[in-house]
Amino acid sequence: MVNKVFGIALALILPAHVALAEGDAAKGERVFKKCQACHAVGEGAENKTGPVLNGLIGRTAGTLEGYDYSPAMKAFGEGGKTWTVEELDAFLTNPRQHVEGTKMSFAGLRKEQERENVIAYLGTFTQ
Repeated sequence: MVNKVFGIALALILPAHVALAEGDAAKGERVFKKCQACHAVGEGAENKTGPVLNGLIGRTAGTLEGYDYSPAMKAFGEGGKTWTVEELDAFLTNPRQHVEGTKMSFAGLRKEQERENVIAYLGTFTQ
């Protein structure tokens, strides 16, 4: 019981991007295979159809220099949206519904555990 209470208290005081422990980055790497046709991560990554995802968590949406975002994604970022764990979870559930007009054609990840894992994986890539 003490561990459960401690875990809840810790979750409340830690920033959202630190709370990646819920996902498994190794499993997220496998889930990312669904994304790699359009996105790249890691050293030497370059933009493809979609932007490089290094340093994504904490970045303002639609602002990676050198990538031509859709007007919808630019407006999303200009509206103050930052890629937090929660924001990524909502976006990855249904990208076209979350950012209406995005050019991302991916239907989304319906399984919560897959989203948690891929977000944990993305969190391992900093700029």
